[in-house]
Amino acid sequence: MPEMKPQVYLDDRPEEYFDQFHESARKGAGWTYTLARIVVTVPTILLYRVAAVGRENVPRKGAAVLAPNHFSQADHFFVGIYLWRKVRFMAKSQLFGPPVLTYILKAGGVFPVRRGHRDEMAFETAYELIRQGELLLVYAEGGRSRSRELGTAKPGIGRIALETGVTIIPTAIHGSAGVRGWKRLRFPRVTVEYGEPMTFPVEAEPSRERQQEVADQIFARVREMYAGIATRSGERSGHRSPDRAQA
Repeated sequence: MPEMKPQVYLDDRPEEYFDQFHESARKGAGWTYTLARIVVTVPTILLYRVAAVGRENVPRKGAAVLAPNHFSQADHFFVGIYLWRKVRFMAKSQLFGPPVLTYILKAGGVFPVRRGHRDEMAFETAYELIRQGELLLVYAEGGRSRSRELGTAKPGIGRIALETGVTIIPTAIHGSAGVRGWKRLRFPRVTVEYGEPMTFPVEAEPSRERQQEVADQIFARVREMYAGIATRSGERSGHRSPDRAQA
């Protein structure tokens, strides 16, 4: 599995500090979400030539969870810009600190997950949003892959699928591995594919092994779609994508 940097996982701030963000998220996304979408959509589409495939697989109403792979901090923009619905998502708790960014995240209905901890509050917030009929985004790998290769699924997405029975939309993001920050600006072509919905029978207390099994099933579909995008874009399986070859 591609390694994650240690700081991605550790946040020693007390759990109580994050209560305010969970409470805010459960109330809904505010005007900041709409403003950010307006500001970001046009330049994102133009600069990254974002293409979306399978949007008809995303329900226009009712609860669902998008389960994409994850390479770049811009992935949530790539996934959401072509969807009519607001997309609510978990974000690593380390982002909740700088005042301006924290305000934007809070107003946008984003909620934190404390990596390296058994963060039940993150799941409780996710389940509440599902009960409210929201569209969530939960990265299947649990974090960004730093190797520019697809990682492996974490059991969290499997747990959500099994404990709620919510519709899961496997989602593949191809090309965003080349979007790495402001120091080395690159604008690779990005393609997002939304797969056919997947559902699983509800299980009250699924074992971690069962959670992982379902997560792997979901991510297997993501891998399949990712490979399909690569093939259509002229990238041969097992070879570097164009943005990687230029690295």
